[in-house]
Amino acid sequence: MIRYPNNLELRRLVHFCTEDGTIWLGENRMILLHVAALATLRKELFKLLGSEHTRRVLTRMGYVCGTQDAELTRKARGHDPIAAFIMGPQLHMLEGSVQVTPVKLEMDIAAGSFYGEFIWENSWEVHAHLEEFGLQSDPVCWMLLGYASGYTSSFMERFVLFKEVSCAASGAEHCRIIGKPVEEWSDAAEHTVYYEADALVSRLLELATQVDVLRSSLEAPLQIENMIGNSPAFLRAYQLVSKAAETNVTVLLTGETGVGKECFARALHRTSSRACEAFIAVNCAALPHDLIESELFGAEKGAFTGAHATRIGKFERADGGTLFLDEIGELPLIAQSKLLRVLQAGEVERLGGDQTRKVNVRIVAATNVDLQKAVKEGRFRADLFYRLHVYPIAIPPLRERVPDIPLMVEAMIKKFGTLHNKRIAGITDRAMQALKRYPWPGNVRELENLIERGIILTAQDDWIELDQFSLCLDSQAETDICLTKTGLLEEKHPPQQKQFCDDFLAMGLSLNELETLLLNEAVERSGGNLAGAARLLGLTRPQLTYRLKRNQDMTQEKE
Repeated sequence: MIRYPNNLELRRLVHFCTEDGTIWLGENRMILLHVAALATLRKELFKLLGSEHTRRVLTRMGYVCGTQDAELTRKARGHDPIAAFIMGPQLHMLEGSVQVTPVKLEMDIAAGSFYGEFIWENSWEVHAHLEEFGLQSDPVCWMLLGYASGYTSSFMERFVLFKEVSCAASGAEHCRIIGKPVEEWSDAAEHTVYYEADALVSRLLELATQVDVLRSSLEAPLQIENMIGNSPAFLRAYQLVSKAAETNVTVLLTGETGVGKECFARALHRTSSRACEAFIAVNCAALPHDLIESELFGAEKGAFTGAHATRIGKFERADGGTLFLDEIGELPLIAQSKLLRVLQAGEVERLGGDQTRKVNVRIVAATNVDLQKAVKEGRFRADLFYRLHVYPIAIPPLRERVPDIPLMVEAMIKKFGTLHNKRIAGITDRAMQALKRYPWPGNVRELENLIERGIILTAQDDWIELDQFSLCLDSQAETDICLTKTGLLEEKHPPQQKQFCDDFLAMGLSLNELETLLLNEAVERSGGNLAGAARLLGLTRPQLTYRLKRNQDMTQEKE
């Protein structure tokens, strides 16, 4: 019989946070449910879908739970495959699903071989099924089976199918399961069907999705690439953009640095009648003051030193399309004066030339400064401000778009995963919670940088965890999710443990001396049988042999 290692490290992974109503298992959010509630869900699924479809739904639910726990255990005891794997049954018990007793376990991850046999007692599914339906002819622990198969398949990196060969709901003394690679089961096809998407449920979900799409098309404007969000703040700004796209009005986008003003400007262009023409973006803050006029309005050959050829300005390049003037508050006053003339007359004159040219350009300006304040301070022309302020749109900061963060993170993971050739499973619940709590002074740009960094630091096919973000998130932000000792599961100690510790400390022995004493006592009680001594101490025989030799060498060195 296989012995379980101490589950203290597992209990330490569970945290209760009464302040925000969350429970955590490692980086994954959990919930406590009454078995009666799960039993009610099971009963309602039977009524709605019938036995076969209910079994499929519950099996797939269990499979997902098992794969999540496998990610956790591989990291916790990754150095020892057997010890790491056995954490799965321990977690299943800790989560209150069933008591698991290992009978036989043979596994070789490199070779892909696996055989596992376990006894189940106190299955919540047996309890729920017997209460509602009485004794059954077939096994009923579907969700638990899905968990075992999902956990083992994820751990072995191949599909391992578990079957319940006896079930307490069928009158057996206890449930018994056996797991092997799916190709080693002659009747695998009869069981793998429950791990596939349910045709009936999938169809219902597909119809529901179609209804949602039709409803959203009536209630909300069509969103385009890179414009991701469903929060009220985002939708208000997007609605204003959509209305402006139907006209040729000059638009002023305001908002903090990094909120995505250029994305909104491009969305305005792509949804307008000018979409087939050019979109020209100019960062006014990045232009040298002595070259701003030639960049915007163009220059004739010889207009100034170094002008060896005629230069076409941004206004002419954007003719028929859209000109996006970012950071317009940084324009010098002389350039502001000429820009105002272009906006009023709809024509430009190249530097060093005397010919005016008509241009049909929609102006979209953007700024992160208070232009009204700049007008009062004499840094921005009042007449230009009123010319630009015809249709202002305030782009909300990311801290006001918290519901949009999961959608944005999902899109960014796909984008940067492709860019860096990394397959990422996703982001852990704990990390997502931290992202939602962070104030985001750098807004969407900062989120992009953080997700890209997380993808680079995360192993292939793994989950992005909070540790990948900790160096970047503001130390003042509340990013830790109640991971304090007050949220730990209570550790139950036998009453003799305190007395043992008192006696040991009173004896004045060192840890090495105590270990030697225990090792020798175990060997003596086993009659010199090292394998038996190792079992008494919860060690393997090689581990015991190593410790005996190490302590013997240390004793000889002291002598």
